Amino acid sequence: MDFTPYLNFDGTCEEAFHFYAKVFNGKILMMMKHGDMPPGNEPAPEWGEKIVHARLEANGRILMGSDAPPVYAKKPQGFAVSVLLDTPEDADRVYAALADRAEAIDMPIQETFWAQRFAMLTDRFGIPWMINCEKRGE
Repeated sequence: MDFTPYLNFDGTCEEAFHFYAKVFNGKILMMMKHGDMPPGNEPAPEWGEKIVHARLEANGRILMGSDAPPVYAKKPQGFAVSVLLDTPEDADRVYAALADRAEAIDMPIQETFWAQRFAMLTDRFGIPWMINCEKRGE
Protein backbone atom coordinates (compact mmCIF):
# COMPACT_ATOMS: atom_id res chain seq x y z
CA MET A 1 0.00 0.00 0.00
CA ASP A 2 1.12 3.55 -0.69
CA PHE A 3 -0.45 6.89 0.23
CA THR A 4 -0.27 9.55 -2.46
CA PRO A 5 -1.07 13.20 -1.78
CA TYR A 6 -3.62 14.65 -4.19
CA LEU A 7 -3.56 18.43 -4.18
CA ASN A 8 -6.37 20.70 -5.37
CA PHE A 9 -5.61 24.13 -6.76
CA ASP A 10 -7.73 27.14 -7.66
CA GLY A 11 -6.42 27.36 -11.23
CA THR A 12 -2.65 27.23 -10.62
CA CYS A 13 -2.08 23.46 -10.89
CA GLU A 14 -0.04 23.60 -14.09
CA GLU A 15 2.25 26.33 -12.74
CA ALA A 16 2.55 24.55 -9.38
CA PHE A 17 3.46 21.18 -10.90
CA HIS A 18 6.13 22.66 -13.16
CA PHE A 19 7.53 24.40 -10.07
CA TYR A 20 7.41 21.19 -7.97
CA ALA A 21 9.08 19.21 -10.78
CA LYS A 22 11.98 21.66 -10.62
CA VAL A 23 12.14 21.80 -6.80
CA PHE A 24 12.05 18.02 -6.34
CA ASN A 25 14.05 17.08 -9.46
CA GLY A 26 11.00 15.25 -10.72
CA LYS A 27 9.21 14.56 -13.97
CA ILE A 28 5.61 15.32 -14.90
CA LEU A 29 4.16 12.03 -16.12
CA MET A 30 0.67 13.34 -16.91
CA MET A 31 -0.92 16.73 -17.38
CA MET A 32 -4.48 16.59 -18.76
CA LYS A 33 -6.63 19.67 -19.20
CA HIS A 34 -10.36 19.87 -18.51
CA GLY A 35 -10.86 20.64 -22.21
CA ASP A 36 -9.24 17.29 -23.14
CA MET A 37 -11.95 15.24 -21.42
CA PRO A 38 -14.11 13.02 -23.64
CA PRO A 39 -17.38 14.34 -25.13
CA GLY A 40 -20.15 14.63 -22.59
CA ASN A 41 -17.76 15.91 -19.91
CA GLU A 42 -17.15 19.38 -21.29
CA PRO A 43 -16.20 21.94 -18.65
CA ALA A 44 -17.31 25.53 -18.53
CA PRO A 45 -15.43 27.42 -21.27
CA GLU A 46 -13.21 29.24 -18.77
CA TRP A 47 -12.02 25.87 -17.37
CA GLY A 48 -10.94 24.30 -20.66
CA GLU A 49 -7.25 25.14 -20.10
CA LYS A 50 -7.25 24.27 -16.39
CA ILE A 51 -5.82 20.92 -15.24
CA VAL A 52 -8.18 18.01 -14.58
CA HIS A 53 -5.35 15.64 -13.54
CA ALA A 54 -1.59 15.93 -13.06
CA ARG A 55 0.91 13.33 -11.89
CA LEU A 56 4.52 14.01 -10.92
CA GLU A 57 7.18 11.43 -10.06
CA ALA A 58 10.20 12.39 -7.98
CA ASN A 59 12.66 9.85 -6.61
CA GLY A 60 10.14 7.02 -6.93
CA ARG A 61 7.36 8.95 -5.19
CA ILE A 62 4.17 10.30 -6.74
CA LEU A 63 2.39 13.61 -6.24
CA MET A 64 -0.95 14.21 -7.97
CA GLY A 65 -3.25 17.18 -8.31
CA SER A 66 -5.80 19.14 -10.28
CA ASP A 67 -7.58 22.46 -10.53
CA ALA A 68 -10.84 22.29 -8.61
CA PRO A 69 -13.76 24.29 -10.00
CA PRO A 70 -14.94 26.96 -7.55
CA VAL A 71 -17.85 24.86 -6.30
CA TYR A 72 -15.35 22.21 -5.08
CA ALA A 73 -12.33 24.34 -4.22
CA LYS A 74 -11.41 24.66 -0.56
CA LYS A 75 -8.37 26.10 1.17
CA PRO A 76 -6.13 23.20 2.32
CA GLN A 77 -6.27 22.65 6.07
CA GLY A 78 -5.67 19.94 8.61
CA PHE A 79 -2.69 18.39 6.80
CA ALA A 80 0.73 19.11 5.35
CA VAL A 81 2.69 17.37 2.64
CA SER A 82 5.70 16.03 4.52
CA VAL A 83 8.98 15.72 2.62
CA LEU A 84 11.73 13.61 4.14
CA LEU A 85 15.14 14.59 2.76
CA ASP A 86 18.47 12.81 3.17
CA THR A 87 20.81 15.75 3.73
CA PRO A 88 20.62 19.14 5.42
CA GLU A 89 21.76 20.70 2.14
CA ASP A 90 18.77 19.19 0.29
CA ALA A 91 16.44 20.32 3.07
CA ASP A 92 17.85 23.86 2.89
CA ARG A 93 17.51 23.91 -0.93
CA VAL A 94 13.90 22.66 -0.90
CA TYR A 95 12.99 25.05 1.91
CA ALA A 96 14.46 28.03 0.05
CA ALA A 97 12.49 27.18 -3.09
CA LEU A 98 9.17 26.57 -1.32
CA ALA A 99 9.63 29.59 0.96
CA ASP A 100 10.10 31.94 -2.01
CA ARG A 101 6.88 34.01 -2.11
CA ALA A 102 5.31 31.66 0.48
CA GLU A 103 1.91 32.54 1.94
CA ALA A 104 3.18 31.74 5.44
CA ILE A 105 6.30 30.51 7.20
CA ASP A 106 5.04 28.72 10.31
CA MET A 107 8.48 27.51 11.38
CA PRO A 108 11.66 28.60 9.58
CA ILE A 109 14.13 25.85 8.76
CA GLN A 110 16.19 24.93 11.80
CA GLU A 111 17.64 22.09 13.84
CA THR A 112 15.29 20.40 16.31
CA PHE A 113 15.73 17.62 18.83
CA TRP A 114 14.72 15.03 16.17
CA ALA A 115 15.95 16.66 12.97
CA GLN A 116 19.05 18.16 11.42
CA ARG A 117 16.60 20.42 9.58
CA PHE A 118 12.85 20.94 10.00
CA ALA A 119 10.47 23.60 8.71
CA MET A 120 6.75 24.22 8.18
CA LEU A 121 5.32 26.61 5.61
CA THR A 122 2.50 27.24 3.19
CA ASP A 123 3.86 27.81 -0.30
CA ARG A 124 2.82 30.39 -2.89
CA PHE A 125 0.14 28.00 -4.18
CA GLY A 126 -1.51 27.59 -0.77
CA ILE A 127 -0.12 24.10 -0.11
CA PRO A 128 1.13 23.36 3.44
CA TRP A 129 4.53 21.60 3.63
CA MET A 130 6.74 20.10 6.32
CA ILE A 131 10.41 19.70 5.40
CA ASN A 132 12.27 17.15 7.49
CA CYS A 133 15.85 15.87 7.50
CA GLU A 134 15.99 13.57 10.49
CA LYS A 135 19.01 13.05 12.70
CA ARG A 136 20.75 9.77 12.10
CA GLY A 137 21.58 7.40 14.99
CA GLU A 138 25.02 7.90 16.44
